[in-house]
This record gives sequence, C-alpha cells and structure tokens, in this order.
Amino acid sequence: MAATTGQGRGFTTFLIGLLITCVGIAYYSTGMGKPLLALGLVIFAVSLFGFLKIKPLEGKTPMKPGAGAMKLIGAFLAALGWVITLYGMHVVDGTTGRLILALVGIAVSLTGMLYVLPAAFNKNAIWKA
Repeated sequence: MAATTGQGRGFTTFLIGLLITCVGIAYYSTGMGKPLLALGLVIFAVSLFGFLKIKPLEGKTPMKPGAGAMKLIGAFLAALGWVITLYGMHVVDGTTGRLILALVGIAVSLTGMLYVLPAAFNKNAIWKA
C-alpha cells in the first residue's frame, strides 16, 4: 500500500508496465507481441526512474547498513532450493527420486528463508539500538 500519491502512481505504473511486458512476452510471435513488449519495457523503465525520484523524499532509513554477505547467502539458498526442485524433475526419471530431490530443494529453500535471512536482518535490527 502506498503512503503518498507519488508512491501510488509509481506502483501503479510499475504494475501496468509489468503486465504489458508479460502480455508482450506471451504473444511475442504474433504481430502485436513485439510492440507490446517494447511498450511494456518502456513503461516499466519509467516507473523505475519514478521510484528513484521518490526515494530521496522518504528520508533516512532507520536500519543501519549491515553485512550483505549473509543476506546474499540467504537469498542464494532460497533460489538454490527452487533450482534443485525444478531441475530434479529433469535429472531423475523415477517418482521416488523426484520426491526426494523435491524435499531436499524445499529444505534448502526453507533453510535460506527461515534461518539465514532472519539472522542476517536481525543483526542490525532497530530494537537492538
């Protein structure tokens, strides 16, 4: 939910640009797909520049900058879990093997999301100041 009119306008432009880009990708092989993709990308870029314009108006962020390595490791683990799950279906032919790889992928993803990322963000939490 947007707090100001500028944020709401930027978010709406972002969603419309993203929607038109997705429609352009879906219908890329047709006559209208390429222009819709280009239009969507232009609207998407305009919304991103609008977000950069709004950012200085928000003031100083309350969270101190922390080490980004733990955050990157957590995000990497969350993405790696999905990669393991999705590519496990193409690597293994049997149902049992696919199930095991899916469970391993879910476990890796949950480890990144529920263990590593919260620990990284709670190092410099506002309430610890």
